Amino acid sequence: MGQEIVAVTGNEAVANALRQVNPDVSAAYPITPATDIMQRFTSFVSNGLVKTEMILVESEHSAMSACIGASAAGGRVMTATSSQGLALMWEILFIASGSRLPIVMALVNRALSAPLNIHGDHSDGMGARDCGWIQLWSENAQEAYDNTIQAFRIAEHLDIRLPAMTCMDGFIISHSIERMEYLDDEAVKNFAGEFKTTNPLLDIEHPVSYGPLILPDYYMEFRRAHADVMSKVTKVVLDTAKDFEKISGRKYGLFETYRLEDAEIAFVILNSAAGTSKDVIDEFRNKGIKAGLLKPRLYRPFPYEEVGEALKHLKAVCVLDRADAFGASYGPLFTDIAASLYPYKERPILINKIYGLGGRDYLPEHAELVLNELAETAKTGKVKTFKEYIGVRE
Repeated sequence: MGQEIVAVTGNEAVANALRQVNPDVSAAYPITPATDIMQRFTSFVSNGLVKTEMILVESEHSAMSACIGASAAGGRVMTATSSQGLALMWEILFIASGSRLPIVMALVNRALSAPLNIHGDHSDGMGARDCGWIQLWSENAQEAYDNTIQAFRIAEHLDIRLPAMTCMDGFIISHSIERMEYLDDEAVKNFAGEFKTTNPLLDIEHPVSYGPLILPDYYMEFRRAHADVMSKVTKVVLDTAKDFEKISGRKYGLFETYRLEDAEIAFVILNSAAGTSKDVIDEFRNKGIKAGLLKPRLYRPFPYEEVGEALKHLKAVCVLDRADAFGASYGPLFTDIAASLYPYKERPILINKIYGLGGRDYLPEHAELVLNELAETAKTGKVKTFKEYIGVRE
């Protein structure tokens, strides 16, 4: 398990993971705060450190279109984007997943316009959550690096063959320097393995068609088949994590729990804000308040059963969303957590807080306010408000 300890940004870590996997083709278009990933990767291409064919295109829509063509042709393919870039790809995201093409994309989470904002929140990833892609979310640079490497194994698994995006918070993780550990190049190469083509367009002896017209007589069956494939992802994610632990010593699951087993109140929160929350949970534990946390890692397909089992014993839970669902009563993560707990007769009281939109800081004082509210709710059974914006000016 030879590993190199480095101090790098999240973007640099992801770029290095992509170098170590050494894909066949990449098509990309720059957008803040993901630009640095592909800028660094193109320097690897220019310096002969990877064999990747780099395609520079005129938009993110074209980037994903080129990735689809290269993947359908039979190559290992990756790209990276953020925010409006992902939004511009939206039409093509469905084509990638519907065509069962195992493209890997790094998504540096950023707010959507308008108004224009280049800082981090989760509205881009949440907007694409039901496009048929696998989604892995990352608390820090180490997780972003590890998830990127594992994403290739998961997406390319012969039982899956679906595209995957790995998510990390814009600027908070993408541009912050952290201590982390790189695996040996050879270890990553062996872990990713040789890319296996399935039904490549360039196999002229066995011609295939991608994206054919399907009318009502078969379209629904096709979509059910896509759902059936998604149902197999959870096992592949766990099996891949076990193999990754053998070469890294780092353990991953469908989600991470922190002091949750004996907790009475808890947060559910994604990505970088989980770190701040853990520190505050420790403070409340020192005061005798049994607080805990669940941080989703695999967000699509969402592991409803497993999450429900992990949370059902609690008295009160706050789901914190770094994205809003305009016109809906609650944030997108909240609705998934509520669905995971719905089957249980005995379940915790659920509340929702919207935080950190457009890069607004999530501070320890915000976590303290929420935990105090949860403690009061657990004691009295009374809810102050089911949904609230925290850290916002009145």
